[in-house]
Amino acid sequence: MRFEKTTVQTFAAACALALGLAVTAAAQTNDTSASNRSSVAAGQKIKLKGFVVRRDSDTFVVQDALSGAQTIVLLSDRTSVKTKGGAFGGGSTLGQTAIMRGLNLEVEGRGDSSGQLLAEKIRFNDRDLRTARTVEANVTPVENRVGSAESRISQTEQNAERMSGQVDELAAISNAANGGATAAQETADRAVEGVRVANDRISSIDDYTPERSIAIGFKLRSAALTPEAKKTLDEIARYAQGAKGYLLEVTGYAYESRNKDANRRLSEQRAETIVRYLVENHSIPIRRIVTPFGFGLRNRRLERLVS
Repeated sequence: MRFEKTTVQTFAAACALALGLAVTAAAQTNDTSASNRSSVAAGQKIKLKGFVVRRDSDTFVVQDALSGAQTIVLLSDRTSVKTKGGAFGGGSTLGQTAIMRGLNLEVEGRGDSSGQLLAEKIRFNDRDLRTARTVEANVTPVENRVGSAESRISQTEQNAERMSGQVDELAAISNAANGGATAAQETADRAVEGVRVANDRISSIDDYTPERSIAIGFKLRSAALTPEAKKTLDEIARYAQGAKGYLLEVTGYAYESRNKDANRRLSEQRAETIVRYLVENHSIPIRRIVTPFGFGLRNRRLERLVS
């Protein structure tokens, strides 16, 4: 069996007004609390007279004009919404959006399984509708301003807390900076010294003295390590790890083809195989290995192990 070789070498104020309005809005919300809520039995047909105290997308709450009890009214596609006509009936058919807070109306319908009143007919006067629209037009902007004021008050409080925390943080940073400046200078000095040592080591590579030269054999046209090659590399690693200030030089050769490029590629693969084995199996630091090179057929020689 024919073997080729690769060599290894070693070297060494408006807030009060806003709050007052907010309290009023809260009181209105409490008007629709469960304590005043009236439930309708399933299938029970009733007629309510009162005014709307709350309006949601598909429901609204009616407060009875006499008892003050509140009933949740559920709208459906079949709910008829009209204004009251004169002596001969009639009236205008309106959309469900006409139902708004403050509207005085009459509701007829039946209770559903959840205790709500499923509306069949809703009637009210034109005058009551105009009054409700006027109220809505004036109340909604006020509520919006109250909500905006509450949001600004909350944001101001949050900003105050955040600024307080930032002051404490800045004080801590200032105290740490006084002690950290010295540590930073020491770290910088160590970094400069490390660079100097590295430059000295690089500059002194040529000062290493060759000590040993070992040839590693490969099978013909192969870059795979044989068991004998691995055993030899194990011995090299043990020797190098016991040395102080060493470098390994790995040089590959191949001359089993008339194609120079093929020989060069194969020699590079052999050198890289040796480096990978030493690093992965023996944790040889990369900085201890001079850049491997594949010569192909030219400059064919044995390498030396130096320290």
